[in-house]
Amino acid sequence: MKLLIISGLSGAGKSIALQALEDLEYYCVDNLPLGLLPTFVQQMLADTAQPPEQDIAVGIDARNITDELLHFEETLSVLREEGVEFEVVFLDADDEILLKRFSESRRKHPLTNDQTALADAIKIERNLLKYVSVNADLYLDTSHQNVHELRALIRERVAHKPSSELSIQFLSFGYKNGIPVDADFVFDVRCLPNPYWKPELRAFNGKDAKVVEFLEQEADVVQMYKDIKTFLERWLVKFVADNRSYLSVAIGCTGGQHRSVYLVEKLAGKFKDNHDHIQIRHRDVT
Repeated sequence: MKLLIISGLSGAGKSIALQALEDLEYYCVDNLPLGLLPTFVQQMLADTAQPPEQDIAVGIDARNITDELLHFEETLSVLREEGVEFEVVFLDADDEILLKRFSESRRKHPLTNDQTALADAIKIERNLLKYVSVNADLYLDTSHQNVHELRALIRERVAHKPSSELSIQFLSFGYKNGIPVDADFVFDVRCLPNPYWKPELRAFNGKDAKVVEFLEQEADVVQMYKDIKTFLERWLVKFVADNRSYLSVAIGCTGGQHRSVYLVEKLAGKFKDNHDHIQIRHRDVT
């Protein structure tokens, strides 16, 4: 049995994540009181009507009793003592994005009332969930993702990963659109020759043969690739030894179209030789 604890800010996509997992035949329960989680898991394990390999996803959010959220880490310790294998996935987004999503959907935030405005409710919720977010195995920033992209990310990054395997995401991005806050490593490659300034290459991206050919002829690009590869090869084994479940490697250039895309594709291809669970994401490719 695989247990996923799904949490996050209202509007960040927790319900979408649970729906995606339910489509993948997870047994999903939303808004379970945190204090009941160990008992619920034990009941599921003891239920002979459920197949022994049944995977479970439980939604935990700010609708819980505040005192219970304060003891989130203690609840995880209870699960570990009982031999339950679990992962905590936390979804977040920029405050401005959350405000926009609630405005567009006209949904009511669970913490708003006559005395509490939406912006204040988001701040209160973020504070309530800090004990959950600091214990997350996987932290996902959904600010730049639509519904379909988030569903795909949950399927690829979470649901299809064996619990004992390190999942590595290689992510390209453009600094002009902000640094991804959910990355473990961020490499800045803006110092490399930029195909954007070649009019004949501007319309292409780092996956296209013309751009690849241009970049591979540049000594600095070749050296940057070697340096990042060597760094990751040196330290990935430490993450595996530390029982880390997820790792995100972000590579950024100015627009997220050429240099970062090329290096992400090349590095991911290299590490696929020794790691089975590699994901590639190009955040800003248009």
